[in-house]
Amino acid sequence: MVRRTFNILLITGLLFLAERAEGQQPAMYSVTKLPFNSGYYNEISPVIVKDGVIFCSDRRYSGIKDRTAFDGRRLYNFYFAEKTDTSEFKSELEIKSERSTRFNNGPFCIAADGKTVYFTSEVETGRQTRNRKFRNYSGIFIGELNGDQLTGVRPFKYNSTTYDVGHPSISSDGKTLYFASNMPGGQGKSDIYYCEFINNDWSAPVNPGPAINSSSSENYPAISSGGKLFFTSDRSGGFGRMDIYSTYRYEGKWEKASIMPEPVNSASDDFAFVAEAGHQRGYFTSNRDRGDDIFSFSSLIRRMDVCDTLQENSYCYRFTEENAAKLDTTPFRYEWKFGDGQKAIGAVVEHCYSGPGSYLVQLDVINLITKEVLYNEKSDSLIITDIEQPYITAPDQVQAGKAVNLNADRTYLPGWNISRYYWNFGDETIQVGKEVDKTYLKPGTYNIQLIVSEETSPGMEPRERCICKNIKVISQP
Repeated sequence: MVRRTFNILLITGLLFLAERAEGQQPAMYSVTKLPFNSGYYNEISPVIVKDGVIFCSDRRYSGIKDRTAFDGRRLYNFYFAEKTDTSEFKSELEIKSERSTRFNNGPFCIAADGKTVYFTSEVETGRQTRNRKFRNYSGIFIGELNGDQLTGVRPFKYNSTTYDVGHPSISSDGKTLYFASNMPGGQGKSDIYYCEFINNDWSAPVNPGPAINSSSSENYPAISSGGKLFFTSDRSGGFGRMDIYSTYRYEGKWEKASIMPEPVNSASDDFAFVAEAGHQRGYFTSNRDRGDDIFSFSSLIRRMDVCDTLQENSYCYRFTEENAAKLDTTPFRYEWKFGDGQKAIGAVVEHCYSGPGSYLVQLDVINLITKEVLYNEKSDSLIITDIEQPYITAPDQVQAGKAVNLNADRTYLPGWNISRYYWNFGDETIQVGKEVDKTYLKPGTYNIQLIVSEETSPGMEPRERCICKNIKVISQP
């Protein structure tokens, strides 16, 4: 199955939080090892279900009996761990099928109906499988989950006796099945493929190409309900030997895959990543603690529920001589000096200043008959300040794939000793700093949040303010 099938090298610690110096990219996830891991045996490939997690393990049948193949390999089967609250699980329940005792079961996935299961197992089941030298290939099988029984098992039409097919993941609408295979014609040792359910049948496998696949091994695809594809690769340039990547399809084109950050990925093998809707929580497998274990992750990307909308500062004013109407029988000229070197003539004038400041506004009144000039007939100080708010300086529209600069230089919060500027870009990415660069890959409208925090004395509750602004990302021409 699993590790052997695709030459995959299948974490403890209580909580993995990357410590970052101020100004650097903060950790995006916290990671916790789950309590149902057995310690001695392997637990892999979690799948999220309504009341908990179903996973694969090569643990014993009982306290004394192992499950092994004819060639001595340990066999994997399905187990259900019921969740009791945010962190606790009940005892695990084994899910059995006609294949449980002699063949590998898993990795797998469950359709949106909660019953249809697609899983990996060996293709051949006859007497030849008892020969230790026989090379059995993996395929995908489909069954129905009824309590702790998997019934009605049937093979996927593209299984083969000459190459492996496995690691299935079904889309939320049931119309696309993703899987891994080392079938001929791929780009590497194993690639990600998908089939579409058209006219009540599965279409021929499609290789999505170099945006996802490489000359190395790509396995464990998992398509989220939001259409984001996660998978595992042992390509070079990652954190460890096996790393988790993600991508999505926009207007029929797969975007170049990006690697998931630490601490989800590590110097060890990290694979089989699944996420809940919104990608804020989920599970994955890692051997960062020697054996394969299942970990949960939680997003540390802060997004405030209540965030003020950015208000644009206005420095434009209307100046009016109230007595002009009373003296309309006498011709006067009204000359305004705005205190910034600019002037205007009229009983009612408008003027825009370049920015905040203190300005002395003066009005000279000239009698056009006598030529008498009343200098500084009116004089007053005008104090202009920005709106008290964090401020996002950014364009309203940018092109996908092009970097855009955002800064908080115009933040105006008198009396605040701001210690951190935290940016949530609305696409599951964050940065910290007063000035940041951001590249959006997918067109759309994103709501940016800027959260500023004040440094306070020990024991005092820190003040925070949040401001948001929409930015529209358009396709490149």
